Amino acid sequence: MFYFNLQYLYLLIPALLLSLYAQAKVSSTFRKYSSVRSASGLTGAETAQRLLWAAGITDVRIERVRGNLTDHYDPSHRVLRLSESVYDSRSLAAVGVAAHETGHAVQHAVGYGPLVLRSAMVPLTNIGSNFSWILIVLGLLFGSQAGSEFGYMLVQAGIVLFALVVVFTLVTLPVELNASSRAVHMLGDNGILTQEELGPVKKVLTAAAMTYVASAAMAIAQLLRLILLFGGRRDD
Repeated sequence: MFYFNLQYLYLLIPALLLSLYAQAKVSSTFRKYSSVRSASGLTGAETAQRLLWAAGITDVRIERVRGNLTDHYDPSHRVLRLSESVYDSRSLAAVGVAAHETGHAVQHAVGYGPLVLRSAMVPLTNIGSNFSWILIVLGLLFGSQAGSEFGYMLVQAGIVLFALVVVFTLVTLPVELNASSRAVHMLGDNGILTQEELGPVKKVLTAAAMTYVASAAMAIAQLLRLILLFGGRRDD
């Protein structure tokens, strides 16, 4: 399981650097525009509520949750949860994040295809995330014994389960990018932000989107590592 593979190192380093850069970028960008108050004076929660009403959505609750950048939309309970740094803040960063999460609620309301697909994949993805490595480790243990066909099959099953996780991260990309695009248009169309204010918000949302790109890159690198190490590994 821990074989050194130079090819994987070539895959890992760019993905790891991208991940570190994305995390640093989203933190610095959010922090920068968290100190810039929006001209409308609306809080993140008030922004989300206005955009929901403008979209004709009346059955989504808005709740405050602990943490920083823990904002998310829960389609199963129809709840839009905003972090403490967004819910009561009147900054451009908070308004942008709140609008992005509202974009997910709008996606849900209109049946946006990639979001429907991602939601349908959640159960399988959870299985893949929880059991892929277990199967791979068990397969390697069985593979060390005589007659390793069963071990080989377990490893391959583990790789397939992990591939589901990778597909999920890829499906997540258009969902997040579309939510950001909707957010910018909704903020402009409803007069919540001026054209000058939309620029900084786009920077915040672009930085956030980079974290999903980095996550997908890391997942792909890990999958390729598994394939390089074990995809053709079969003890006779």
